[in-house]
Amino acid sequence: MKIRFLGGTREVGRSALLAMSENTKILLDYGVMFDHQPGFPMHVQPKVVDAVVMTHSHLDHSGAIPVFHIHEKIPVFGTKLSFDLVQLLISDFIHLSGYYLPFEYIELQTMLRSCVHLDYREQKAVGDVQIQLLDAGHLPGSAQILVEAEGKRLLYTSDYNLTETRLLHGADKEYGELDALIIESTYADEVHPDRNASEKEFVENLREVVENGGTVLVPAFGVGRSQEIVCILAAHHFDHLVTIDGMTRKTNRILMDHTSFLRDPRLFMDAVHSATWVEGWRDRRKAPKKPGVIVSPAGMLKGGPAAFYVQKLGKKSRNAIFLVSYQIPGTPGRELMEKGRCVIDGKMQKVKAKVERFDFSSHCGASELQETVKRLEGNPKVYVVHGAEGNCTRFAKWVKKEVGFEASAPRSGDTFTI
Repeated sequence: MKIRFLGGTREVGRSALLAMSENTKILLDYGVMFDHQPGFPMHVQPKVVDAVVMTHSHLDHSGAIPVFHIHEKIPVFGTKLSFDLVQLLISDFIHLSGYYLPFEYIELQTMLRSCVHLDYREQKAVGDVQIQLLDAGHLPGSAQILVEAEGKRLLYTSDYNLTETRLLHGADKEYGELDALIIESTYADEVHPDRNASEKEFVENLREVVENGGTVLVPAFGVGRSQEIVCILAAHHFDHLVTIDGMTRKTNRILMDHTSFLRDPRLFMDAVHSATWVEGWRDRRKAPKKPGVIVSPAGMLKGGPAAFYVQKLGKKSRNAIFLVSYQIPGTPGRELMEKGRCVIDGKMQKVKAKVERFDFSSHCGASELQETVKRLEGNPKVYVVHGAEGNCTRFAKWVKKEVGFEASAPRSGDTFTI
């Protein structure tokens, strides 16, 4: 079996790789990179691809898959929930960035008609390759991919999280003996704090601001993180006003139809039913005027209703902005986190509101990544991807030195034989 890395190497974004047997080529993810214009992985001719396997709905893993449905109808494998969520996310992506994209809604519809739903641990043959999805614990419906071909076994973690959260079970760790592992390294240099302690501190800080008459904006990804935050508030019996806005509302409705993917469906239903849902601009203008918590995308403040709320709430010191999502360098959220400033009324200025960051990551931290490699069976080659600022090479060196496996941080275009 051969693997070719097409994107997501030594960077976070445009994840894509090609797994090849003697007769079959399967694409594992095909995402986009967000900059001023969307960036794409290396090109693959659609006519040579036998299938695409999508690990989850986040656009850095799924956003370019419709490229393969301009002239072809290539099957796309994934969980039912991932496809319902990806329809929402790619539709929004086309709406916002359509000018820069080589596909339109019609290709998205062709892609969705080509979907093949798989349950976790269900085996599927594509030519002479067997694939299987394992729970990734990263996002509702997310998966790791186990690929078997030519007598070899490859595991691609994609984005995964071993830690159980309010929303999800931790990732499936039962891989069996492997010949190769492709592993993310988003937080290879950072140990996440204890989850329960983070939750307690977060809720206590929220209560303090709200009970002093302030409003807290929690910018959070509309798929996954927003739902995690409202579940945390419900679990801690937070009894002040909670408002949800943006894509979070549509995601909630989708998850209500797929509660079997959630760790505690009852907690989720209680959380979303007890929150106030913004239904339009009239509600949106009212929300910042009341003490309470507003949970809204975009998680990095690049648009969405959160960009409106930050301008309203950032001007007063009694308010707060609590960041709970990963902040990519160059985004407004990263600027706010590091320098305490953002664009208000058309100009960059210091924010008077209190700014804090809380770690509710849906990725493994350094200790979980290390644990994953240490407990591997067999003598697999390890390929490290999905890491910015040197994390791919840093973690590959750790694997070589501490565990003794052959490990590398590939570059886009690199091909390896397993």
